[in-house]
Amino acid sequence: MWRPKDKNKAIKIKDMLITDLAFSLTFAALCDEVRELCSVARQQPITLKWIDDEGDPCTISSQMELEEAFRIHQRTRRSGLLLHVFPSIPERPGQPCPGEDKSIYRRGARRWRKLYRVNGHLFQAKRFNRKAYCGHCSERIWGLGRQGYKCINCKLLVHKRCHKLIPQTCQKLMVSGRDYSTSSEEPFQVLITLYSNQDTVGREQALGLAHFDLVRVIGRGSYAKVLLVRLKKSDQVYAMKVVKKELVHDDEDIDWVQTEKHVFEQASTNPFLVGLHSCFQTESRLFLVIEYVNGGDLMFHMQRQRKLPEEHARFYAAEICIALNFLHEKAIIYRDLKLDNVLLDHEGHIKLTDYGMCKEGIRPGDTTKILRGEDYGFSVDWWALGVLMFEMMAGRSPFDIITDNPDMNTEEYLFQVILEKPIRIPRSLSVKAASVLKGFLNKDPKERLGCQVETGFTDIKSHTFFRTIDWEQKQVTPPFKPQITDDYGLENFDTQFTNEPVQLTPDDQDVIKRIDQSEFEGFEYINPLLLSTEESV
Repeated sequence: MWRPKDKNKAIKIKDMLITDLAFSLTFAALCDEVRELCSVARQQPITLKWIDDEGDPCTISSQMELEEAFRIHQRTRRSGLLLHVFPSIPERPGQPCPGEDKSIYRRGARRWRKLYRVNGHLFQAKRFNRKAYCGHCSERIWGLGRQGYKCINCKLLVHKRCHKLIPQTCQKLMVSGRDYSTSSEEPFQVLITLYSNQDTVGREQALGLAHFDLVRVIGRGSYAKVLLVRLKKSDQVYAMKVVKKELVHDDEDIDWVQTEKHVFEQASTNPFLVGLHSCFQTESRLFLVIEYVNGGDLMFHMQRQRKLPEEHARFYAAEICIALNFLHEKAIIYRDLKLDNVLLDHEGHIKLTDYGMCKEGIRPGDTTKILRGEDYGFSVDWWALGVLMFEMMAGRSPFDIITDNPDMNTEEYLFQVILEKPIRIPRSLSVKAASVLKGFLNKDPKERLGCQVETGFTDIKSHTFFRTIDWEQKQVTPPFKPQITDDYGLENFDTQFTNEPVQLTPDDQDVIKRIDQSEFEGFEYINPLLLSTEESV
């Protein structure tokens, strides 16, 4: 997990082994358990220290001291008894062990890799990019950050909620014949950490809010605010999407954030998709640092021009097709193609952004099925492209309803129009433009342009409307170059955003207390494709 820190300080990364043991455990048995868990030879002397309720390390060297630790542990009702294990003994009583540093007892001084032991399994929290299914309940493992656990020995995958329910012993340890069945006595959780005499120190890259200057607000939605920021180390400019954790409170919201982060990572290799630079978090917010595209969006430019020449629409549609095909090849449905989400870079090429509506691994279907709550597939994106191309060339939606009847100005009636009414193509458009619009706006997904399983994208490229396009990426000069008068290009963003004060509201501690921080474990990320050496912190 990436954690913000002073760049001059080093973080020591060690394993934290988490297991369940019975309260009736003897001191000798505890020592045997610790030696096996930490792979310490039986003849090797060890020192055990636990952290009391005042945060001080206390040595356990006898049955009496162990029972006192148990008694205080029960009184404080902590979730676990934290033991620090040293494979050595002090030179003199009262002195620290070799390799012991008092700073290790300070919370946050080290970065831990947590390993949970159950029936011989050593589970580590993992983030799964592809489909993964739980070895206990067989349901899909899904969520934000590190969604589940994986045994580092036998590679078993499980939900976090299921890891203690696993009845089978770790297959890799069955060879030894040892019984790892859970004790029938009342268990408690022990957190065990191991230090070596020669402690190695590693440095890690990390990012936090303090590494950025907040320049301007450039967007806002129901879930997030988007800021223009500058990385202090390199003076590089990025967009920063800020999401309040309090708004991410159920499984659907968590899936949305996880999917968007995943797609941002995938998109970083495509020139027509906005890529991810990094992610980090605070107690109250999630931050996604993404590419800054300073030419504004197509909605902003359409409001100025009303409609576009067919040549312009053809150019933008071709680049959008490349972006959509890239996502589809990775089993990602975009689902949110609209003028607001098509950005123009400083040269005039497009980049799709906002992946919060993306869906992965859906069976083929239709946009109309969204309205009916049924399954749907990649065909929805080609339908949406048809709608967007209609808006670009006609200057209006294909489903505009102009009426004084209030009953015909409802969402329900609009859905009915989309599902049932034929689409009329303006006579002012060319035959080729009318043909491609009819192809994309075919209400039967089986007949829709781009939806044939084997030839879909080829059918689009060979359509007469696109026949003049050189489909090599960025080989055609854009028909329009956005006006950019400074480094930021803020004239291409709506003033209702750019005039907002650049600030984050103070944290509400009562709200923070209600946030389950474990849901966001593993959110931190730095993209090596976008992070240059001189940007490292």
